Amino acid sequence: MFQLGSAPGKAFWARHRWKMLLSLGVAGAGYAAYRFYDAHQKQLVRVEQRAEEERAADEIIKNQLEAHFEKVQRISDTTTLPFAMHYLRSRVMEELDISHLTERLLQGKGELTPEDKYETWEKIKILSFTRTVSSMWAMTLLSLYVRVQVTILGRHLYLDFARGTDGAQLQAESDTFSGNGHKDFLGTADYLATYGITALIRQMQQAATEILKEKQLKDPMSMDQVLQTMLQISEQFMSLCEGNSWINFLVPESANRYAQLMAVSSSGFDDSSLLMDVGKLDQLMTETRIVLASDDFRNIMDMSLRKVADLVIEDLRAQVGAALPPSGLPLAKLLARVAQLSSMLLEEPSKNKHIQTIRSMPEVGLFYTFLYANMPLQT
Repeated sequence: MFQLGSAPGKAFWARHRWKMLLSLGVAGAGYAAYRFYDAHQKQLVRVEQRAEEERAADEIIKNQLEAHFEKVQRISDTTTLPFAMHYLRSRVMEELDISHLTERLLQGKGELTPEDKYETWEKIKILSFTRTVSSMWAMTLLSLYVRVQVTILGRHLYLDFARGTDGAQLQAESDTFSGNGHKDFLGTADYLATYGITALIRQMQQAATEILKEKQLKDPMSMDQVLQTMLQISEQFMSLCEGNSWINFLVPESANRYAQLMAVSSSGFDDSSLLMDVGKLDQLMTETRIVLASDDFRNIMDMSLRKVADLVIEDLRAQVGAALPPSGLPLAKLLARVAQLSSMLLEEPSKNKHIQTIRSMPEVGLFYTFLYANMPLQT
């Protein structure tokens, strides 16, 4: 065995040096490749584990989102809307009471001049249609609005909770909606009945006057003609709203203004700072206005109003029954029945077939699902 430093060893090294270096290089490269492959495989395993964890987390969030959405819907259906509808009914009946006019006709027989009688009948005609179409519009928009409102609030609560900010407090607010801005926001459901209904009725009466001016009391009207008359009044009403000014019937113009109104009604003093979280309320109201002004909301609003109008005419046809000749009944004989339709339109939600029909419309359900899942938050 020769030593590397001996003459034969030096000769051997000289002859085989590049082969040995190449062999060592190949071995080193192979080891490095193995280490790289092993590290890459471990990284792939970690990536797959992380992806699996993310998928599981996404599934948990999805399930929580669905469960919370159902909870929000129950709150809307059982608490917010029933209270708002009860107050709306009382306001409409108060603002559009026709009984004094019908009593005048009954008690004034033989005493009223033809001009007085004609004028009274014309008022009944205008107010009967105003009452029913106002009820139809207000009920439909209130039921849609409350769902928008609670959907926005529910998403805020959920995302706040998902972020983990002040978890215990947010969980409590999710259960009770006790947060100041949240509670005040839900309270705006009464805004239509408290502040918006008078202006709404005044504008609806203006629309009814315009549409009904050519329709004589003695002229026969079929059910289809009554339906078209109601739809025309509704369309005329919307045409009188510049831009999206109809939203002002439902939503306060600003949080500060609403806070002032609430402060005055509660204490008699204009000190809203003691009552409301105006910043949070303003954010929620701004998002609500954006949703109501959207084309998607306008589409479900129009579809819902048309569906309700069809149901109203079915109710009227059922009231008239066999007494309806092919040509229809004189308008004067239909007015009392037209006015009575508002009572069914403003029934409490659990008994209100019109509200239940709106809720069951696939387009409406899809709108709120997308709103809850995709609504961007204001920052």
